[in-house]
Amino acid sequence: MVHALPRFGIDPVAVEHAPVGFGDHHWTVTGADGRRWFATVSDLEHKEHCGKGAQAALAGLRRAMDTAAALREDEALDFVVAPVRATDGATVLPLDGRYALSVFPLVAGRSGEFGQELPAEQREQVLDLLAELHGSAPPSTVPAIAPAPPGHGRLAAVLSEPPAGWRGGPFADPARRLLTGNAAALRARIAEFDRLAEEVGGRGTEPVVTHGEPHPGNLLFGAEGCLLVDWDTVGLAPPERDLSVLSTDPAALTRYTERTGHVPDPAALALYTLRWELADAAELLGRLSAPHARTPGIETVWREFVGVIGRLANPELRP
Repeated sequence: MVHALPRFGIDPVAVEHAPVGFGDHHWTVTGADGRRWFATVSDLEHKEHCGKGAQAALAGLRRAMDTAAALREDEALDFVVAPVRATDGATVLPLDGRYALSVFPLVAGRSGEFGQELPAEQREQVLDLLAELHGSAPPSTVPAIAPAPPGHGRLAAVLSEPPAGWRGGPFADPARRLLTGNAAALRARIAEFDRLAEEVGGRGTEPVVTHGEPHPGNLLFGAEGCLLVDWDTVGLAPPERDLSVLSTDPAALTRYTERTGHVPDPAALALYTLRWELADAAELLGRLSAPHARTPGIETVWREFVGVIGRLANPELRP
């Protein structure tokens, strides 16, 4: 990673690992000129929301990062924490066949955690910036987001014909048993998703530029107001893709309606809430069924998988 930083015009004098987030790998970097940066190395084999397979994921990640850069540069959306461009203009540099580097300004601010409920004042700030984002002109690079989440077909196939056993690692067979033990409830959630997708798709709602994951873990509150980070999920979709992260109750989203005139659709809010859970289940299942060893990272994956399967099988447990 360090050897690629000069391609972004950075002469690194200090590099420190930052154990934050989930999935990607991060470092804080100090340049010889005193400026500080946040470097992210993406594992393209575990980025199916950008594309299936490392090469497709690299292309999808480039489109997402190019979109974030264009939103800040061309649309003047100052709340977008966008990647800086390399000397050749690229926002993403492949390091090898599996990993790719993006670099961002290191911005001061307080972030939250996924699942945290925002105070009313902060929630209104987020709704204001989402209204501005959704009203912006879509950059030519912005990807369209399909209704079905990544891995949707794979998850449905596993539930319809559960494998006899997985031997990829210590959590493979426990994952299989957890799935088969909740198969009927999970199939019902998939059927519910398909029904909602058909209903919402028939509305013909105009898609807008959405962030995809505007939860507290991707927000920074500081001197510059509320900022949005982590744009690899950006894409064209109904506004409820973002709004559902804040609330599934249209009454809690009136600030957005006042700013845009759009009344959130309860069915679309339910659809994108369920889509998030199904996408997580499919991604985590892919990691647990693949070859793995017992590491702190895979133990976190297992705990997340138990949680998401529990919420899908028991909808009353959803926040």
